[in-house]
Amino acid sequence: MMFDGRSWRKEARQGMSGIADVAKLAGVSKSTASRALTGAGYVSDATRLRVVAAAAELDYVASTNAVSLATGRTQNIGVIMPYVTRWFFAEVLEGIHDALLQRDLDLTLYDARPGTQGRARIFEQFLARQRFDGLIAVGLEPSDHELERLLAIDRPVVGVVGEGGATSVVAIDDDNVSRRATEHLIGLGHRRIAFVGGGTGDFWSFVDQQRLQGYLETMATAGLSAYAEHAPSPVDLPGGYAAAVDLLAGVRDRPSAIVATCDEVAIGTIVAARRLGIRVPADLSVIGIDNHEYAEMFSLTTLAQQPREQGAAAVELLVEHIRDPGLPPTRLLLQARLMMRSSTAPPPGAGSAAYLDSELGDVL
Repeated sequence: MMFDGRSWRKEARQGMSGIADVAKLAGVSKSTASRALTGAGYVSDATRLRVVAAAAELDYVASTNAVSLATGRTQNIGVIMPYVTRWFFAEVLEGIHDALLQRDLDLTLYDARPGTQGRARIFEQFLARQRFDGLIAVGLEPSDHELERLLAIDRPVVGVVGEGGATSVVAIDDDNVSRRATEHLIGLGHRRIAFVGGGTGDFWSFVDQQRLQGYLETMATAGLSAYAEHAPSPVDLPGGYAAAVDLLAGVRDRPSAIVATCDEVAIGTIVAARRLGIRVPADLSVIGIDNHEYAEMFSLTTLAQQPREQGAAAVELLVEHIRDPGLPPTRLLLQARLMMRSSTAPPPGAGSAAYLDSELGDVL
């Protein structure tokens, strides 16, 4: 009986094509077809192309279990973050998700909200199961004990924002970005510039520390340390609003400009100013950091970071560590871009260049 290739192809497409069907169409053994599709072992380029073409013709998709057996990998990446719904984290997650889809990799998400029993269980139990080939930790700020747990999972770990050191990290230069925000306001002629956000209670995030440091050092370099002021607040819109109400309520010694540690704090500041009858930017300039989805709505001048790009870059870096476990930790810094809108302007009664000459002298 003669083999009817056309009939067999039709039957294979109508059913669930298996590796045996791919091997048969490509004219190779099942083991060769498996190696060609998983990369687990040597196959000539010509044979690999023939197997890939056969798999495409039959709409064959290798099962995760089959790939795992062939390669010893789960084809799954773990992602752990303290917040899922907040803007920055959601944007990073989108970038990670899209980059993983392009590589045919699965994603397991761990919602490690600070201070919850769920977070403790994630570190104590779920991570130890190692149901992933690598882990991306987004803005996690782990305690010493949690960091030990992360490093003990014996899988590559890449962070998005944070200190790095023991692990690779993707971030923006937070010290530099707040320097640029502060320099923008000084360049407009402002002297009394305050910093709002971060440093509430006993908790200081690494990002907020770096941004405050950049602001303070820039003020010192410009000879304006006497005017430097930090108004601590939670790093969200209500926190920025409450801190700004306290900061702006008095008429005397009120700042003419504010650097906010993030856009949510900046937007809260703008809302507080409006409710106090303070015009932005005529009476008060406000600059943020992020380029939040609401930044355009509030005409907020900001230093724009690209969280989706950070997520995608973290995937790329993690894949490199999975391929070569011996790679040393690296710190990849992405650039932020100044987005000029209408929340910043020269201080009241200032003519910018003339004001700088008369008020700041040779300081700048």
